[in-house]
Amino acid sequence: MLTATHLACVRGDRRLFAGLGFTLEAGAWIYLTGENGSGKTSLLRILVGLSPPEAGEILWQGTPITSLGDDYRKAVTYLGHHNALKEELTASENLCMGAALAGIVLEKSEATKMLAEVGLAGREELPVRFLSQGQKRRVALARLLWSKSPLWVLDEPFVALDAAAVLWLAETLAEHLAAGGMAILTSHQEVAIAGSTMQTLRLAA
Repeated sequence: MLTATHLACVRGDRRLFAGLGFTLEAGAWIYLTGENGSGKTSLLRILVGLSPPEAGEILWQGTPITSLGDDYRKAVTYLGHHNALKEELTASENLCMGAALAGIVLEKSEATKMLAEVGLAGREELPVRFLSQGQKRRVALARLLWSKSPLWVLDEPFVALDAAAVLWLAETLAEHLAAGGMAILTSHQEVAIAGSTMQTLRLAA
């Protein structure tokens, strides 16, 4: 369970939000929405421990995340607005490297299968710089297939995806939630995840 209480965020001389709180339980997800500049990305970075809040506290299974260190980082898979890919590496090399950084051994054959699942069959050995924006996003999202984290935090995961990839991601999220996982995501398009419990959290601009 993830609990946020009385969170506040200030950027420069502007307060983006204050008094924000929620509880997210297993099998449920939060749809984070709001206008550009309302603080959605800032909130996600706070929730995964990359930025400190101006005020408030975040608890994971009842314990402040500030005291959990690597245990909390292992519990979270974060995909930011940027794909965080090495342009000179191939799609499969990027996938294996990302897994290694998370302490997971991913064989090249496994990476090939995962990339095929996200619609990149035949492009596994292409340097990422030759891929389209939608294909790069698929490489980044393929990390979800090796993730063992119960909490997925995804910033605009549907950006640049075609209809087939949008369907794949929605199904992957549904499977994660059905297995007791949790998710928090932002999106500028309508999101439907079958068989799940959704909370909507709207930030004011």
